[in-house]
Amino acid sequence: MTEGNFVDYVKVHLESGKGGKGSIHLHREKFITKGGPDGGDGGRGGHIIIKGNKNLWTLLGYKFQRHFKAGHGEHGAKSRSTGADGQDVYLDVPLGTVIRDADTNEIIMEITNDQEEIILLEGGLGGRGNWHFRTSTNQTPRYAQPGIPGKEADLIFELKVLADVGLVGFPNAGKSTLLSVLTSAQPKIADYEFTTLKPNLGIVEYREFKSFVMADIPGIIEGAAEGKGLGHYFLRHIERNSTLLFLIPADSKDISKEYEILLDELRRYNPELLDKDRLIAISKSDMLDEELMEEMRLELDKDLQGIPYMFMSSVAQQGLVELKDRLWEMLNRNVAD
Repeated sequence: MTEGNFVDYVKVHLESGKGGKGSIHLHREKFITKGGPDGGDGGRGGHIIIKGNKNLWTLLGYKFQRHFKAGHGEHGAKSRSTGADGQDVYLDVPLGTVIRDADTNEIIMEITNDQEEIILLEGGLGGRGNWHFRTSTNQTPRYAQPGIPGKEADLIFELKVLADVGLVGFPNAGKSTLLSVLTSAQPKIADYEFTTLKPNLGIVEYREFKSFVMADIPGIIEGAAEGKGLGHYFLRHIERNSTLLFLIPADSKDISKEYEILLDELRRYNPELLDKDRLIAISKSDMLDEELMEEMRLELDKDLQGIPYMFMSSVAQQGLVELKDRLWEMLNRNVAD
């Protein structure tokens, strides 16, 4: 799927159905001259229902249709016949979709389970027919209830990608290359910055047929939390990851400083992101010899103050097994906790 087909933010206008009117009818039949009231109830208006679908990973369908209207309930009829309910409208969304009120930006609900169904807007109730209003003193009521109008709302659908591990790094750090090596995903890879314009997901196969999901987020630059670059637009996807893998190339001028800049951007966007498990992977390590690597270890042990790190190379296939082992251990620890 191309970058233009990845849609993670849409605004939609929804209207639930109006309830049908109750019937005003007096029973007439041969040999029964005054049968009394027998008007039926109106049908319920259609609901707007949100439904989780694990087979979707983008809100692309709502890019072209943003107005949805449920069916109205039919009116009641004679012989106490209830009108048919209005047709419900089901809106399938990917798992991880957050529904917000467009006016207040308040979160209404989140969809995280496959086939989970939640009524977003209830249809209006049908009015009661005149049969309900008969009394001993008013045996032929000639009135019934109108249907209750449906509801109307402008809502925002916001997708936050569901993944176990999120890749965090500056542009051209090698995130897409790592994802392509560890998974079957085929992200765009090129020798220039911002080749990734949308989050990419891949399933990392582990030992004994186990697996976990990894997400490549577009590169973050300094000032991303204030809206610079592309990373700020996709930072919300990191909120769903349980473990953050910071990818910093070995030829960086200052690995510790790059890590602090990335960490600071996450802190300024959402301080709760710092509560997640972190692992630093120093990519492109195939360009280092043992002596230089040992010097870097001594410096990193002093600067990183206990933050776990490791050396690896996607191109040379170095340290990838150890990387998967460390990530699996961290993910299992999260589950156990």
